[in-house]
Amino acid sequence: MEYGFIKVASAVPVVKVSDCEYNLTQIESLIEKAEADGVEIVVFPELCITAYTCQDLFHQQLLIDSCEHAMVALLDFTRKMDVIAIVGLPVVVGDLLLNCAAVVQSGKLLGLVPKVYLPNYSEFYEKRWFASAQDLRPREIRYAGNLVTVTADPQLFRTSGGALFGIEICEDVWAPTPPSNVMALAGADLIFNLSASDELIGKHGYLKSLVAQQSARTATGYIYSSCGFGESTQDVVYGGSALIYENGSLLAETERFVLDSQMIVAQIDIELLRANRRRNTTFVNAQRPDANVHLSEIIVRPCQPATSREFKLERTISHLPFIPSDDQRQETCETIFNIQAMGLVKRMLHTHTQKVILGISGGLDSTLALLACVRAFDKLGYERSGIIGVTMPGFGTTDRTYNNALKLMGHLGVTIKEINIAKSVLQHFEDIGHDPEKHDVAYENAQARERTQILMDLTNELGGLVVGTGDMSELALGWATYNGDHMSMYGVNAGIPKTLIRYLVRYAATNWLEGEAAAILQDIVDTPISPELIPADKQGNIQQKTEDLVGPYELHDFFLFYVLRYGFSPRKIYMLACKAFEGQYENEIIKSWLTTFYRRFFAQQFKRSCLPDGPKVGSISLSPRGDWRMPSDAVGALWLQQCEAL
Repeated sequence: MEYGFIKVASAVPVVKVSDCEYNLTQIESLIEKAEADGVEIVVFPELCITAYTCQDLFHQQLLIDSCEHAMVALLDFTRKMDVIAIVGLPVVVGDLLLNCAAVVQSGKLLGLVPKVYLPNYSEFYEKRWFASAQDLRPREIRYAGNLVTVTADPQLFRTSGGALFGIEICEDVWAPTPPSNVMALAGADLIFNLSASDELIGKHGYLKSLVAQQSARTATGYIYSSCGFGESTQDVVYGGSALIYENGSLLAETERFVLDSQMIVAQIDIELLRANRRRNTTFVNAQRPDANVHLSEIIVRPCQPATSREFKLERTISHLPFIPSDDQRQETCETIFNIQAMGLVKRMLHTHTQKVILGISGGLDSTLALLACVRAFDKLGYERSGIIGVTMPGFGTTDRTYNNALKLMGHLGVTIKEINIAKSVLQHFEDIGHDPEKHDVAYENAQARERTQILMDLTNELGGLVVGTGDMSELALGWATYNGDHMSMYGVNAGIPKTLIRYLVRYAATNWLEGEAAAILQDIVDTPISPELIPADKQGNIQQKTEDLVGPYELHDFFLFYVLRYGFSPRKIYMLACKAFEGQYENEIIKSWLTTFYRRFFAQQFKRSCLPDGPKVGSISLSPRGDWRMPSDAVGALWLQQCEAL
């Protein structure tokens, strides 16, 4: 493994019923392809060496012997290969015939795993031929020239790179307590399933949901292979399904009902899976002895050493990890708006107020906060006039943002209040002895704190709540004035990163508002992000652009996601970012802004340690009462050193 990734494959060979020699050639061809592609583990369907649909031919000694001869040939074929192959075959153990998975690598038979749950209903009647692993007493046998202990105890296999994998066979995953439950709790990162699932109306969708749920529940990579063309069609048809999931997310799948052999390949992030497990205390608690899981009975078998290969990331990495896929767009956006609104509704009812006060700048953040307030008031049945939008033009306010703020408030029917802060800020500069021509941090922060003071005092004057507009990206970078825009009575945007805010406002423009109001929202989306604390240029355009100063938000949101969600190292995040932003940013630019991210992230924790309340909307947040509890005086030297070494 490199960067925690392991390359796996699910293969579906064309077979002929009871023709072990033909089936072996198909399997060998796919193994050879997997080896050439750098695959570390490849799984094949249930009973693929004989074909699944041999029925009473499984009682024929000639077929059993032919299968073992095929295994001898397969071991010889793989003698100089690193790839681990998992194939299905019938194996005689004493007086039992078992439906087994054989694990093969570099000419060695690493283990045999017998099927636990045998379907014996409807079109399935496996108990006619096979015994369950539950009927088995551990026994050492010689098979295909190898001494192997066959046992009902769960078995895991450890690759030379340190990945642990387990195996279950078809019906096992349909059981109320699949064997993979215990395997995952014992540390299995990957589960391979050799299957023979026939095609029926609606069954494939159910199967995918079943495998996805098992992958998510066990926090594993789940690699599934079901037999396809060539199986007997006497009573049923097998479509040939291969699936690869990672923590419940589908990475790859085959097309069903094809006449040729198929193989899908994907890289699974073991480090991501392990990070999820460490964070999930429920998963850890399930490993306790009192959970009736006998993890001490797990057998771990080592795999053969493998030749090191040059790593190349082949997965597609989204450069916008917070943005939902197109098919989830409406549901996700509506959910976020409702989380914001319902959080505010509860706070308003608790404080017995029917008014909220918020600053409206004509920028993205205040626009989204305003839209959330409107939805909250509509849910409560309150008049929108109880929303008091305050525009507070200052030294850097441009006509574009000023007019957008006023027009949007007018279209939404909220109360508009305008208070110019220039006079009061100049008085403050005089009081503290600051030169107004010196555009430094005191010049900027004085304006931000003046605006917050106005909002707080208006709340006392009018009654109500100050609704905060700051977002999660600003909190991560500390791009907020301490006790200025950093402070409010309820921050509806606190759990939303900047890239998602832009997406939500665009969604509102196309799905909520119409006409001029929608056009205003679209113009707000297109406006450069700026705190507008520095005077505009001679043409009246925004001169102080946030992303020129702290870096592109799409980069910082990418970094933030992987730092908080999985705890990845700077080295891995850099590698992922180079892949995600390939052709958009040079690697040196990514490194530079990644270093900036870590430097600011560690330096600005003191602002996050005293955040106002606000709702979490996604898988991460920076609330000191929730997802992120970090000392304000923590040192970032370790992370910065790795950034410098990239």
